[in-house]
Amino acid sequence: VQLQAYGGGLVQDGGSLRLSCAASGFTAQYYVVAWFRQAPGKEREGISCIASSDGSSGGRIVYADAAKGRFAISRDNALNTIYLQMDRLKAEDTAEYYCNGKGVVAQGKWYRELWGRGTQVTVSS
Repeated sequence: VQLQAYGGGLVQDGGSLRLSCAASGFTAQYYVVAWFRQAPGKEREGISCIASSDGSSGGRIVYADAAKGRFAISRDNALNTIYLQMDRLKAEDTAEYYCNGKGVVAQGKWYRELWGRGTQVTVSS
């Protein structure tokens, strides 16, 4: 049961990247999945989350102010993957990006917070 973020890299100011968060061992579409980031010397901050695609939440999406208008979260249920499309990147977006699953129940265990390994995004000015 894990989440694995990948797709980071070095990009110039104003460029784009698409991060992927691959879920394994559980079906991600039934859970809230969020993207966080942490820059050196700063606290981890939430960027965006997408609610489960069933139930009353109906796949509701939320963005932090820093992401509004530039980032887009989406999911591909067939691939069990959540994406974060990041456009018009800025130097202040430089950070390690992580994906997070909340309240995951899988293989006889409950994970209040399931964190994946991060992927580094570096934006050069």
